[in-house]
Amino acid sequence: MSIAKTITRTTALAVLILAPALAQAQGSATAGSAGSAASGDTSASTVGTGGTSTGANGGTGSSLATGGSSAGGKTMDRSHVNATGNGGLNGQSKSMSHDGGTFSKSQTKTKVRDGESVESRTKTMSHEPGSKPVKSTTTTGATTGQ
Repeated sequence: MSIAKTITRTTALAVLILAPALAQAQGSATAGSAGSAASGDTSASTVGTGGTSTGANGGTGSSLATGGSSAGGKTMDRSHVNATGNGGLNGQSKSMSHDGGTFSKSQTKTKVRDGESVESRTKTMSHEPGSKPVKSTTTTGATTGQ
């Protein structure tokens, strides 16, 4: 699936891509990525978004959200977020659906460095037996500019 198709199917992604340019002037950063894959009767989608900011007094705050969904055949969905110990956050979502040799999968990883930056990457892949796999990667990132 092309990046253009991913953006048209995920309107939230378009908002997240525009937000870093606006947010950087305020000592904050936001970024996110999303993707979906579909093949045959299978589909899988994941999304991740994060933000961090630094206040006028030097205090920082961060947030991260991630999730995924799959449908058709046998499905598997996993998401988790871990604190890094120094205010940062790491999150990951994986979704997969398979029906015989036909499968679709999506994975999103998002990293938030408290008061510094946000990065998000989504990889998708779908495959039907007898054809080439269709792969896509979307990466976004932003820094606080401080």
